[in-house]
Amino acid sequence: MAKVVTMGEIMLRLSTPNNERFIQADEFDVCYGGGEANVAVSLANYGHDAQFVTKVPNNPIGECAVAALRKMNVGTQFIARGGDRLGIYFLETGASMRASNVVYDRANSSIATAEAEDFDFDAIFADADWFHFTGITPAVSDKAAEVTEVALKAAKRHGVKVSVDLNFRKKLWSSEKAQRIMSNLMQYVDVCIGNEEDAEKVLGFKPGETDVTSGELELAGYKSIFEQMVEKFNFEYVISSLRVSKSASDNGWSACIYSRDTKEFYHSKEYRIHPIVDRVGGGDSFAGGTICGFLDGKNFKDALEFGVAASALKHTIPGDMNLVTRAEVEALAGGDGSGRVQR
Repeated sequence: MAKVVTMGEIMLRLSTPNNERFIQADEFDVCYGGGEANVAVSLANYGHDAQFVTKVPNNPIGECAVAALRKMNVGTQFIARGGDRLGIYFLETGASMRASNVVYDRANSSIATAEAEDFDFDAIFADADWFHFTGITPAVSDKAAEVTEVALKAAKRHGVKVSVDLNFRKKLWSSEKAQRIMSNLMQYVDVCIGNEEDAEKVLGFKPGETDVTSGELELAGYKSIFEQMVEKFNFEYVISSLRVSKSASDNGWSACIYSRDTKEFYHSKEYRIHPIVDRVGGGDSFAGGTICGFLDGKNFKDALEFGVAASALKHTIPGDMNLVTRAEVEALAGGDGSGRVQR
């Protein structure tokens, strides 16, 4: 199996139980998660050697976050200790027409104050096959953005394939700052994941006259954006999940991919997800599944189908992490979505 490195922030998640609003909650459900950590968990579940790189405080809460990763067979040997705190996010889970809401409490977290010297990137990327990061990490702080670029340069020195999930977060930075920092980082990226909002807010690509919000024109809009992104940044693949939100509890879920070398644009099968148990981490599970497909040697269409099936299943699981097996993903991708009891 392949060695995959992901780097970012792992946070303490405090979510309201039973779809309660924040003002109703007398207690919170506790788990740990974060974009790149969630991808590492997915890949470890599928049997790959997944290593997660971050910095956590040298206290019991930091160790609980590390233990949550170890429990999922994610490698933690490159996690640095230090700083003052673990980032926190509060989640109010929506239902029906009421959207979910996230409140961040992550300023000055350990990873936000990390330095490049906290990590031995040559050791980290020795024998690595793939490196994944997201646009969330550079958004956390200027220092985190600098560490991300140092990591990317080291990955390229070692011949490692690099993927990014653009993941624009308006609560962390402005579109103008995102474009300035992320456009520079794209020179190191081989596989770019991001929807039309990410493409516009993070990289400045707009769909032109195409209406990306309806029917077949949505796919035409994505194809146009993907072609522009490949032309500017020479990505090998550009990928996006496609979410049709009928409500917070009822979504259509599919994805599309564009290949630089073959000029092919492919749209996956679509899943109806209803009711949604937890959509947080859906994009991370999609990235993890698609990366797994590539690492397994699948063609880009089959890799995409694996990622879409994996992320459809994630929507049925509470928490940030996608706790499904390779066999479960392959069964769904193969057409078995019956949900019958397994005896």
